[in-house]
Amino acid sequence: MVVLAGLLAVQKISAQTSYFADGYHGGIYGHYPLWVTKFIADNTDREKDWRLNLEIEPDTWDTVALKDPENYERIKKIINTPSQNGIAEYVNPTYAQSYLFNSSIESTIRQFQYGMEKLRLHFPLITFTTYSSEEPCFTSALPQILKSLGIKYAVLKNPNTCWGGYVKAYGGQSLYWTGPDGSSILTVPRYGSEALVENSAWQTTAWNHSLEFINAARKQGITHPVGMCLQDAGWRNGPWLNHHKSPSTHYTTWRNYFNRIAQQPTTEYWRLSQEDIRVSLVWGAQVVQRIAQQVRAAENKVTAAEKQAALATLYNQVPYPQKELDNAWKNILLAQHHDCWIVPYNRMNGITWADHVKEWTGHAGAVAQEILQQSVTKKASGNTLPDFNSLTIYNPTSFNRDEVVSYSLPDPPKDAFIIESDGKKIPHQLVKNDSVCTLLFRAAVPALGSRVYSLAAAKKETVPSKGAFIRLTPDGDYCMETDLYRLIVDAKKGNIKQLTAKQLNDKNFITESETRFNTLRGFFFNENKFVSSLEEKPVVTLLENGPVQIRLRIEGTINNNRFTQIVQLQQGEKKIDLRLYIDYTKRTGIGDDYGQYGGYKAEGKQKAFYNDTSKLLVRFPLNLEHQKLYKDAPLDVTESRLSGTFYNRWDEIKNNIIFNWVDITDTISNYGMALLSDHVTSYSHGPGFPLSLTVQYAGIGLWGRNYTVNGPTEIRYALLPHRGNWQHAQLNRETAVWNAPLIVHSGHKTGAAPPFVKQLDPGLEITALYYKGTDLYVRITNTGSRKRDHQVRLNCHADQLHFVELNNEITDSVKPDPAAPVSFNCTIPLFGFKTIRLTGARP
Repeated sequence: MVVLAGLLAVQKISAQTSYFADGYHGGIYGHYPLWVTKFIADNTDREKDWRLNLEIEPDTWDTVALKDPENYERIKKIINTPSQNGIAEYVNPTYAQSYLFNSSIESTIRQFQYGMEKLRLHFPLITFTTYSSEEPCFTSALPQILKSLGIKYAVLKNPNTCWGGYVKAYGGQSLYWTGPDGSSILTVPRYGSEALVENSAWQTTAWNHSLEFINAARKQGITHPVGMCLQDAGWRNGPWLNHHKSPSTHYTTWRNYFNRIAQQPTTEYWRLSQEDIRVSLVWGAQVVQRIAQQVRAAENKVTAAEKQAALATLYNQVPYPQKELDNAWKNILLAQHHDCWIVPYNRMNGITWADHVKEWTGHAGAVAQEILQQSVTKKASGNTLPDFNSLTIYNPTSFNRDEVVSYSLPDPPKDAFIIESDGKKIPHQLVKNDSVCTLLFRAAVPALGSRVYSLAAAKKETVPSKGAFIRLTPDGDYCMETDLYRLIVDAKKGNIKQLTAKQLNDKNFITESETRFNTLRGFFFNENKFVSSLEEKPVVTLLENGPVQIRLRIEGTINNNRFTQIVQLQQGEKKIDLRLYIDYTKRTGIGDDYGQYGGYKAEGKQKAFYNDTSKLLVRFPLNLEHQKLYKDAPLDVTESRLSGTFYNRWDEIKNNIIFNWVDITDTISNYGMALLSDHVTSYSHGPGFPLSLTVQYAGIGLWGRNYTVNGPTEIRYALLPHRGNWQHAQLNRETAVWNAPLIVHSGHKTGAAPPFVKQLDPGLEITALYYKGTDLYVRITNTGSRKRDHQVRLNCHADQLHFVELNNEITDSVKPDPAAPVSFNCTIPLFGFKTIRLTGARP
C-alpha cells in the first residue's frame, strides 16, 4: 500500500501543469544569420503549441526587412499581434542588450527608449509587458525604470547563459522585486530550489526543464514551475524541448505566464541588493579595462553635450542637434552591448568587439565635442594675449562648483598677466611642459551655468597668496601640503606613508608602521612569485609646486616592467588624484596560475580570473577600525554583506564590482575613505586584506582565450577622506564632479549664460536635460537626500509643466505662472527620479 501511494503521488505530480519560456536571443550585432527569420516563421506555422520570447536587437529588423522582405512580413505578423494569446512577446527591447550593472542609469534609460522606439517603427502594435534576458543583464534599480516604461513584469532567471553570472537563488513562484527607491515589480526569480548544474559553468537546472528542476520546485511549493531558454539566434533546434517535452508542460510567453500566476497573488517582497546580482567578467584584463574607460568617458561627454545643447537652445535659440545626439547615444549604447564586455576578442563584421567599442565611443566623443563647440559663444581668433582675452567656464552639473580648471595654451604668454572675474583677481599657476603651457586657476561657476574670466596684461606678475606646496622633510621624503591635507611620500620606497586630513581633527588615515599604501603587488605566474613595487628603490620627481596644484611623479619597476605614478593635490580640493601608467617591456602573465586547476576547462568550476588576490593590485591599508564597506551601483548604494570578496569558483561568484566608488568607514570613530575609479572593475577587501583596486590580469579568460597585455596600461583613481557616511561625504556629488569636469572655452567676453538652476535641494541632481521636439525635458534624480518632498526652482518660464513617465505618459500637471520662473514641488525618494516636461520653455 505504501508503494502504491508513492506511485500515485508521482503520477499526480507529473500530471500537474508546468511551463517553459522558449525563444531567441541575439541580433545583427551579435549573431543573427539571415536564414533564421524563415526558420522561426516555418516552425511557428508547424508547431502550433510553440511560444516565443524574443530578445533580438531592434536594428536587426532593418536588415531583415531589406534582405528578406517576405519572411520579414511573416515575422511582423507574429510580433505585431496585440492579443494576450499571441504566440510571441518581445521581452528585451533594449537597443543593444547591455549588462546594465556596468553603465550609468541614464544609459539604461536610453537603452530602453531608443530600442522601443525602433521596434515600434517595425511593429506599430507591439506591447511591452515583461523584461527578461538570457544574459545576466540586471541591476538593482531596474524596477523603477521598467514600471516607468510601462513594463509590468520582470524575470530574474538566465538559466542557459550564466558564463557572466546569475542572480542569487531566492524565493518561490513569484515575488515583488523592490528597487532602492521603493518601487516594486512582480517578478519570477531564480527559485531558491533552482540549483546550478553540477557539470557545467554556465547553466542552472531550469535550462532544459529537467525533472530535477521540476521536482525541486514542487517540493518548494511552487504549483506552476517555469523553465527558460532563450536560444542563440542561429541554433537549428526549433522548439527547445523538442520531443522531450512532457504533455503536462506548456510553452508560454512570459506575458501569459504572469497572467496565469497573477491569479495566485504573492505577498513576498524582496529588496534585492546589488550583491545579489552575482556577476563576473575578466576584471583587470587590459582589453576589458580599456572598454570600460572608453564607455565611461563617452557617457560623460555626451551627457554634458546634451545638457549644454539644451541650454543653448533655451537661452540663445541655437538649433537643437537632435539627429547628432541620437547618433552619439546609439554609438554609446552599442559599446555597452554585453558581447563587447564578455567576448571582446570575438569578431563582428571582420573586426573585434573591442575595436568596435573604440570606434563607437570615439565617434560619440567627437560628436559631443562638436556639439559643445557649437553651443558656446563666438570663438576668439587667437589663444595668446592680447587677442586671448577671456575664458568662459561652463558647468555641466546641477550644483554650484568652485574648483581648479586647466587650459592648454599653444604658446606661453610673453607678458605678465592677471586673471579677473567680477573685478576680483584670481590666483593662477602656469605649468610649462615641453611645448605646452597649461594655465591653472580656481573657478566658481553656478549650476548649469557659466562664468567669464578675463585675462589682462600686467606690468609684472602678482605674487600669489600662499597655497599648496611641496617640501623635503629632514628624512629626505616629500611632504605635499594643501589647506586640506598633509601627505608624505617615502622617497626610498615610493609609498604614501602619511595622509593627514587637517580639517578632520588631523586624522592620519595611515598607521605609522604601514609601508604598503598606494603600492603595487601581484603574482607573476611565469616567474611563480608575488612581486611588489616596494622591492626596488623608485625615483621621485617634483613636477609642480603650487600655489594652485602640486604634483609628484614616482617611477619604479615591478618584475622588470616600468611604472609611473602621479600624485596630485589641489588647494581646496577634497579628492586626491592619482594616475598609474605601466609600460610592459614583454608579454607577461599576471594572476592565478591555471596549472593548479589542471589547465583551463570550459565546464570547470574553478577559473583563474576569478581570483583577484593574485592579480596586480594597488593597495590601501587604512587606519580605520571596525571597517564597514559601502559601494555605489547605478542609482543605488549597497552596504556590503560580504565577509570577504574572495572566490575562485563559478558557483561561488561574489559581486565585488566597483562601479564609481567604494567607501570604507570606521563605525567607531566615524571616519571614512572613499576610493573612486575611472572605470568599472573589481576591488578586494576582507579580514587581514586591505582595500585594493584591481589593476591587471593577464592570462586565460573565458573560452580559453588568452587575455594578454598589449601596450601600456593607464588608469586614474582618487582618494577622498571624510567624516561620517557616504551621504555626509556627498560621495555621489563628488563622483558627478569627477566625471563631469568644468568645460573651458576661449573667447571674447560676451557675458556669462544664466544658471539654469535657482533652487535644488542638496542630494538632488539633474542627470538629464534635453529637447524632444519643442518640449524641454528635465530629469531630476535623488542620489543622496533622505528627504522625499522637494521644492525646485528653475531659471526659465514655461506655458505647461507635466510630470511624465519614461514612456511619456503624464502622471501630473502644474500650470506655471507665465510671469514667474518655473517652480514646483515634487516627491522623489532616495534613489528615485522624476522626469519633467516643459512646453513652451523660454528664458
